[in-house]
Amino acid sequence: MRIVFIADFFADQVLGGGELNNEELIKILQSQGHHVKKINSHLVTLNFIEENQNSKFVIANFINLRPSCLKALHNKQYAIYEHDHKYLTTRDPGQFEDFLAPKEAIINYDFYKKANAVFCQSQFHLDIVYKNLKLDNLINLGGNLWSKKSLDLMAGLSQPPKSEYSAVMHSPIAHKNTREAVMYCEYKKIPFRLIASDNYETFLKQMSEHNTFVFFPKTPETLSRVIVEARMLGLTIITNKSVGATHEEWYQLKGVDLIKKVSEMRETIPSAVLGAFEK
Repeated sequence: MRIVFIADFFADQVLGGGELNNEELIKILQSQGHHVKKINSHLVTLNFIEENQNSKFVIANFINLRPSCLKALHNKQYAIYEHDHKYLTTRDPGQFEDFLAPKEAIINYDFYKKANAVFCQSQFHLDIVYKNLKLDNLINLGGNLWSKKSLDLMAGLSQPPKSEYSAVMHSPIAHKNTREAVMYCEYKKIPFRLIASDNYETFLKQMSEHNTFVFFPKTPETLSRVIVEARMLGLTIITNKSVGATHEEWYQLKGVDLIKKVSEMRETIPSAVLGAFEK
C-alpha cells in the first residue's frame, strides 16, 4: 500500500509524544512492505494531493495544512490519527462543562466526518470526540506505540528496588501542572523529587528509581505516554480523572505485564490503521 503521512512535525524536528508515536507507526508500516511518504503539513499543496491521489493519506496533526488542501482531501482515501482535539478552536475540551463545547467552537467538522476513520488514543478520548461531533467513524486504538528498544529498556528498569521517593515531572508546560503535584506532595508530606531531562533514556532511568509518580494535568490527556511509561516502569500512579490511559482495561497492569501488552499494540495499531482503507 502507498501511504502519505501528513503531520505538522516529525520526530527528527520535534521530540514530542505524538511525533514519537507517529514515527514508530511509520517504521512498522515500512517494515511490513508499505511505501510511506512523509510530508510536513505546511508543504502540502493541491498539486501534491493530486499527484498522490492513488495513495492513502494518514493525517496526524494538521494545524499548518491549508484550508484548500483540507477540502481537497475530502474526496480522497484518508484517515485522521487524532492526538488531541483539532475539531475545536481551542483544541482543549477541558475548558467546557462536561467537555461539551458550544457549536460555535466546532471547526473542521466535514473533514472529520468524511474521513475513512478518526483514530483516538483511548476510550476517554473517543468519548469526548463523540460527545462533540456525534460521528460513527471513530475508532479507539486503546494505546500508543513505543520502539522495541524503549520497551526493552523499560523492562530492565522496571525491576525493584525502588526508593521511598515519589517522582514529579518538572515541566515548563502549564497544563502539565507541576505546581499542583508539588503542592500535593508537600500537603501529604510525601517525599518527592522533581525529574526532568532532554534525554529520553535518562528521563526513564530517573523515573524508574521512584515508587510513585504524581501527575495532575489541567487539560484532558488523550492517553498520556508518561503515565503509561511510569506504569511500565512499575510505579504506582497518583493522578486525576483527566488521563485517558487510566480508563483503559489494561491500565490495571504494570511492569513487565504492561510492557507485554504494549508490545502487542505494535501489531494491533498498525493493523487498525490499514484496516481503515480496506473497507
